[in-house]
Amino acid sequence: MLLPTFTGCHRPPAPDVVATVNGKDILRSDLDRKYQIIRMSQGESQQDPSPEQATIARLSILRQMIDEEIFQQRAAKLNIAASDEDVNAAVTEKKLPFTQEEFDKQLKQHNETLDDFKNELRHQLTDTKLINKEIDSKIDITDAEIANFYQAHKADFNFIEPKYDIARIAVTDTPSPQTNNLQNNKAAGPADAKSKIQILHQKLENGEDFGALAANYSEDKDFASNGGDMGFVPESQLQGTADVYNAIVKLKPGQFTDVMPISDPGSHKVMGYAIYKLISKEVAGQRQLNNVQVQATIRNDLRQGRAQMLRTAYIEVLRDEAKVHNYLADEILKAGAK
Repeated sequence: MLLPTFTGCHRPPAPDVVATVNGKDILRSDLDRKYQIIRMSQGESQQDPSPEQATIARLSILRQMIDEEIFQQRAAKLNIAASDEDVNAAVTEKKLPFTQEEFDKQLKQHNETLDDFKNELRHQLTDTKLINKEIDSKIDITDAEIANFYQAHKADFNFIEPKYDIARIAVTDTPSPQTNNLQNNKAAGPADAKSKIQILHQKLENGEDFGALAANYSEDKDFASNGGDMGFVPESQLQGTADVYNAIVKLKPGQFTDVMPISDPGSHKVMGYAIYKLISKEVAGQRQLNNVQVQATIRNDLRQGRAQMLRTAYIEVLRDEAKVHNYLADEILKAGAK
């Protein structure tokens, strides 16, 4: 008589399990650690969240952890997981701007061990390999697509005033849960921000590539992923920040400025530091399709838009294929229904 009641029942999870992905456990202890890291990165001035806000944040972080596990399992299936050599090389690159003491201090501030840090890097590198193989390597922007885009947006390439194609490396002392650079590198405070930007400037003086340094270390949420390239900035807009404009107009294409402060427009308080590079200067007038810069700009815009679309669809497909059970969500609903 009792057999039908037990048939198909789920085995209850261990107390420390908050979710499973295709049978692989995600632990409450790992979720708690990630939650605390994000809280610490927001600074001491951040107001303590209400219990409801904290729960919502944990659910959001868990959703990211579930997606991360889905990605890791897919990469393992395709045999493209990051190797120990990849991870060790990334650790070495990550440590470059710091002394060993400074690096150890950063780990301590994030409540991380070196093994935790390596594990995070392994996941990031594996995600990058997976996206490159499954998405980015398959994107092909044709000349016809570039021509069609140009005809539809021809007015955008008619400059009514001179424009400056500028790249920027920015470092701030403002806490942020996301760094938006490849090395997941964030200055810990004002002194660290100043030290970091000076090290990056010296690397540029030594001949290192501006775009690579921006992608790996810049904390500019809008432009770091694009190698720091801010695109064409109208002269009138650039003149709104007089010190930056005066520094850039003295540059020849390919040259970069000294370290410059980033100040709050209202209080004029220094919030960080930046280095600017002049890529090119364009005089007023219509740019034609045969302009190499025009083609490169269109190709990059089309590629980025398509990549974003395909990545969004890709994760949705992987979610559909995965067997996921979110026990934390079950727990919250059960408690809330009482």
